[in-house]
Amino acid sequence: MPDHPTPEPPTVPQPPQTARTGVAVIEEVVATLPLSPGVYRMLDARGEPLYVGKARSLKKRVANYTQLNRLEERLRCMVRDTASMEIVTTHTEAEALLLEANLIKRLKPRYNIVLRDDKSYPWLMLAEDHPFPQVTKHRGAQSRRGSYWGPFASAWAVNQTVNAMERLFLLRSCADTVFANRSRPCLLHQIKRCSAPCVGRISPEDYAELVGQARAFLSGKTATLQKTLSAQMEQASEAMEFERAATLRDRIRALTHVQGSGVINPASLTDADIIALWQVAGQSCVQVFFVRGGNNNGNRAHFPSTVKSDEPADVLAAFIAQFYDDKPPPPLILTNHDLPEADLIADALALKAGRRVELANPKRGEKCQVVRHAETNAREALERRLAEATGQAKLLDGVASVFGLAARPDRIETYDNSHIMGQAPYGVMVVAGPEGFRKTSYRKYAIRSAIAPGDDFGMMREVLERRFARGQREREAGEGDETLLDKTWPDMVLIDGGAGQYSAARGVLDDLGVTDVTLVAIAKGPDRDAGREWFFTADKPPFQLPPRDPVLYYLQRLRDEAHRFAITTHRAGRSRALITSELDEVPGIGSARKRALLNHFGSARGVKQAGLEDLQAAPGISKETAGRVYAFFHSK
Repeated sequence: MPDHPTPEPPTVPQPPQTARTGVAVIEEVVATLPLSPGVYRMLDARGEPLYVGKARSLKKRVANYTQLNRLEERLRCMVRDTASMEIVTTHTEAEALLLEANLIKRLKPRYNIVLRDDKSYPWLMLAEDHPFPQVTKHRGAQSRRGSYWGPFASAWAVNQTVNAMERLFLLRSCADTVFANRSRPCLLHQIKRCSAPCVGRISPEDYAELVGQARAFLSGKTATLQKTLSAQMEQASEAMEFERAATLRDRIRALTHVQGSGVINPASLTDADIIALWQVAGQSCVQVFFVRGGNNNGNRAHFPSTVKSDEPADVLAAFIAQFYDDKPPPPLILTNHDLPEADLIADALALKAGRRVELANPKRGEKCQVVRHAETNAREALERRLAEATGQAKLLDGVASVFGLAARPDRIETYDNSHIMGQAPYGVMVVAGPEGFRKTSYRKYAIRSAIAPGDDFGMMREVLERRFARGQREREAGEGDETLLDKTWPDMVLIDGGAGQYSAARGVLDDLGVTDVTLVAIAKGPDRDAGREWFFTADKPPFQLPPRDPVLYYLQRLRDEAHRFAITTHRAGRSRALITSELDEVPGIGSARKRALLNHFGSARGVKQAGLEDLQAAPGISKETAGRVYAFFHSK
């Protein structure tokens, strides 16, 4: 008789995860936990983080989650979803707090208070790798040798300080390449904002004195500096050096103006951050003021992700721990609430800074006034945000009415393409919702397939296929998790184009079986006039909205934002393509050797045409490397 395969047993459906199942997982972990400090992570069935917490004693802290009757409903839901846990032990509770803040900011767990802060802060840099140091704005890694001052709340704030440094100390702000190629003073020297060291109008010694005065100013020693400048002005006047005296007079006036400007310049504060929180309707705003060297470096509002049950002090404590994860804390931090575990937070920040850090909630005096001022700014910022959200909700209700949506859309995705004759083609997705544009959800799509130049339909098809095919996979992986579905699946898709673009996009969605998304195409009107756009949908013939309709303005904003993002993405991709060359394909040739070859031969073509002896003669190129390069270009 022929062999028949043994039939596999039928698959038995597993019961849905319950709170008891989550408790069982936690109890199993608790049995092996130490009593030492550390950080624990609760993960769901897909391995996604639910919650990150720290503990002085891991065993005692995690064991609390097994007592469901003592937990609030939100935490019971978290325990129910917990399928596994990850544990990291630390030497001290302060180290655990720093690690917890780092993980929360990076992983953004669902049940944590999360600081949504994806922007870097600018700094002021005084370069020290040049005989005549440059003063400039800086972002990113502080790898260049120099002194860094900040952070500043915005680019505007640091630009104002750079301008003040130019007026006060006549320091150059030009790049080193510009400095090296100057043959006569630039316009900044003509308007008395640069001492023109590029053409020898000031000696290195005198310029070094100006740099020293700038350091004193940035360190808060403005009173001493003002006395020094006044004494020098009097000496110049007595010596009848009236032009020099006039220059010093202008610098003193500029210094006085800088000292008097800004929202707050408290005399009792040198280096400090003022952090105030305000809560309304279950939403929070945290206002941060930066004071460095006695000068106000500006302020910025933050809106952490919270729930109504979160207490203000708890939100503020979580914010501070995450806020200083990627920036050095100042010696003094003033808050408008007494923080739980304030001593622990101070110890953790001191561990990060390498010096003492003080946390204080002043009750009287100038410091209290400064905190109340920050609190007022937090309240007003939150009120503006709530008012904008109300207006945004009305616009979304209008969108739902115009296009026949069953409810107010929570997520609108807008798509656009950009290229130049098929070169560096990119498609982009812009996301908007009740809170406005969600820039963390923007996506870029480098077109991979071979598409004819100018084939916008083909580009749109590829972008939509990649986005919705992946979205369907995520929906299948997140089946039953309504929160995940709401965050990743659009209610409406808006594309820039007419009937052709609409048909191409409709075909992609139909092929993928996507039927629960409203598709709309927006086409420019006659002569590309804004306000006369045509809209294409499935349920009605093409139509226009009244020229002054707020919904029309809103849809124009969505389209223009997608167009802006597509253009900037394309330009960045094109710039990267311009700096690549055939040398990038040579094995064993890194950036340093590539630079040496290009500097010696002038271009990649010059390297390609060079003989073996010429390659060996290039500085920094060994015989082995020269042979490798020569073989790569002449192997045929």
